[in-house]
Order: sequence, then structure tokens, then C-alpha cells
Amino acid sequence: MGRTLASVTQQVQLEEERLQRYRRALPHDDQALFDQLFAFARKRIAATAMAADPLPMQTLLLSMLIGLFHLLAQMHARLERLEKAAPPANEPRPVLPARLDP
Repeated sequence: MGRTLASVTQQVQLEEERLQRYRRALPHDDQALFDQLFAFARKRIAATAMAADPLPMQTLLLSMLIGLFHLLAQMHARLERLEKAAPPANEPRPVLPARLDP
């Protein structure tokens, strides 16, 4: 009888578990970023499955990069909206007093 292959979801979970010692060695702020990267990969699990790669780490890394580029695109769009809404550079901006008295 043949050997049963782990599903892509199981493979992602195994990779994350395999890297837990690495994660624990990271500074606390970086641990949260590590978790976010795997969240990006889990969000794109269907695409990883379609790649039909028996070792999905490359596809996981690509999914993580896509997630980062998605965030970057959102931030870029927000920056463009803010720049359009901002007064022109030659107009003085209102200055708030250093302290607001009631």
C-alpha cells in the first residue's frame, strides 16, 4: 500500500512547527511579524495546493511575499489619497497652539 501524503494545510502547519525554535529565538516584535507571515501563507493555502509542490516552502515564501506586497499596495493607495486631500505645498498649513487651554 502506498504512503499517504500530508495535505497542504498539514504541510504548512508542519513547516510552522519546524520553525518554532527559530521563532522563539527572535525578538518579541519579530515573533509577531513571523506569525503574520505565516498568516499570509495560510490565507493563500488554495494557491499553494494548486502548485502541487511536494515541498511547499517555496510556495509558502511566495505567498508571504504576495501578502507583503498587498500591504504595500494598500499603504501606497492610502498615501496617494492623503496627498490628494492635503493642501498644496504653497498654502500655509494651520498651526495648532502648543497647548490648548479650556
